[in-house]
Amino acid sequence: MSILGKIVSAIFGGSAQAASTGATTTPTTTAAPATVPAGGVDVAAVLDRAVAAQKDHLLWRQSIVDLMKALNLDSSLAARKQLAHELNYDGDTDDSAKMNVWLHKQVMAKLAENGGKLPDDLKT
Repeated sequence: MSILGKIVSAIFGGSAQAASTGATTTPTTTAAPATVPAGGVDVAAVLDRAVAAQKDHLLWRQSIVDLMKALNLDSSLAARKQLAHELNYDGDTDDSAKMNVWLHKQVMAKLAENGGKLPDDLKT
């Protein structure tokens, strides 16, 4: 399963799959939750609960690394580079700060596209 698929699956309850055509250079990775409630999934509530279960103080609203840690996913540079590849990042993956900001915005957008309800400060 893709990194994005793992993120979506963790937030939407494990019933989501992520598929990528890989045929173009535009972002085509789409998460397709099978059973998103009619009102959507409150992403902030899910992630706040996940953070509360952790021992570390995680800032998932600002950090892709902390978001991945909150979901007990590999947040290593290699994993983030893989996520960047999945989402067709065309910047320098060695500039991890810039890449991380971009990744966080893209992941929030993908969650919203697939039924995730985001707080206003996280909408792109």
